[in-house]
Amino acid sequence: MGTSNLELLTGDDATELLATAVSTAGGELVDWSVRQVDHRPGRSTTVAYRARVRWVIGGMEPQVRTETLGASLGRPGDQHVPGVLTLDDGEHAVAVWRFPGDPGLPALATAYDVEAVGTLLGDLGVPEVARGPVTLRVRAYRPTRRAVIEASTPGARVFLKVVRPEKGDELYARHALLAGAGLPVPKPLGRNTDGLLVIAPLAGESMRHAVRDGGPVPAAGDVVDLLEQLPDGVTELPYRASWSENAAHYASVIGAALPAEAERAAQLAAVVAGRIAGQPASEPTHGDLYESQIMLGRDGRITGLLDVDSAGPGRRADDLACLVAHVETLSLLRGWDADRLHGLALDYAKGFADVVDADELSARTAGVLLSLATGPHRVQEVDWPRQTSRRLDAVERWLSGRPA
Repeated sequence: MGTSNLELLTGDDATELLATAVSTAGGELVDWSVRQVDHRPGRSTTVAYRARVRWVIGGMEPQVRTETLGASLGRPGDQHVPGVLTLDDGEHAVAVWRFPGDPGLPALATAYDVEAVGTLLGDLGVPEVARGPVTLRVRAYRPTRRAVIEASTPGARVFLKVVRPEKGDELYARHALLAGAGLPVPKPLGRNTDGLLVIAPLAGESMRHAVRDGGPVPAAGDVVDLLEQLPDGVTELPYRASWSENAAHYASVIGAALPAEAERAAQLAAVVAGRIAGQPASEPTHGDLYESQIMLGRDGRITGLLDVDSAGPGRRADDLACLVAHVETLSLLRGWDADRLHGLALDYAKGFADVVDADELSARTAGVLLSLATGPHRVQEVDWPRQTSRRLDAVERWLSGRPA
């Protein structure tokens, strides 16, 4: 039996792939580790790596630098992008690149270039951009899918959101629609044709910090009130299946990575699908509502709403279930306050059941939890098989109606 895509990009064979790619660029691979895995069984596999590379620059002493590398299989378009190395052994054609040369995100190279960003901010009229050099900080990176770069000068700060080129106009339109309706979303400042959107920062601090530290958080009713502000025009945006509606896909991802849990994951997904079948997706939704997407003031009041990429028609219960599931998942993380966070998830579920059907909320919470059960493998936690199983246990509890 041949090597699977997942094994090839995460196992010992990856050493030769990465060493060859780095050598072609003039470096020497020192060591590497998997940073992130996006495995779509039967379709594609994309992996990000943290690598240490020894470079010899201009006759100077060799310098070892930490680099982010990427590799993909099953995405033929990646193999024909300048700067991307294709390694083909006759059975597999692997595309390998060095950040920021991501083949799916052509605007990332611009967003991570200090001079290019300085020019861009100046063209957009960002205030006081000329007072000092631009500093760039990577805030998020999902290979071939999206990236967020924070760009700051002594007098200004913006975020550069990079998506696939075909998603750029749609993302800009979402921000403009919601900002125009008065929602506290980042104001879009400009964009280019390669998938780069420049957005203004929001006031406040991520709700994740308050959840982590036990600070004040919004009541369930405040979250519902925020979603009530979504304009009817959101329902005219392209439909995108929710996390819970994709339960079968996430079960297959879990099964491919952890065969011992394949049957259980598939059975849980089938129960989720049966419980939510036939429910019309006709309400305006955020599409990915959880604690990191909500900004708060010091008093716990909501000051902002981030990442509106998935806004569109759906079920209000899915948005609310997404927040419940994420808080529940935080209770399972090592070093977090399990009892307090589990209690917060239950409190939110109880409050949300006043505005949506409680059974639907539980089923959709289980569906989102199933999608989050892919996380330990995706980010390669040390004991990811055990952590995956713990998350599946949580799915079972919520489906049983006895999450406590």
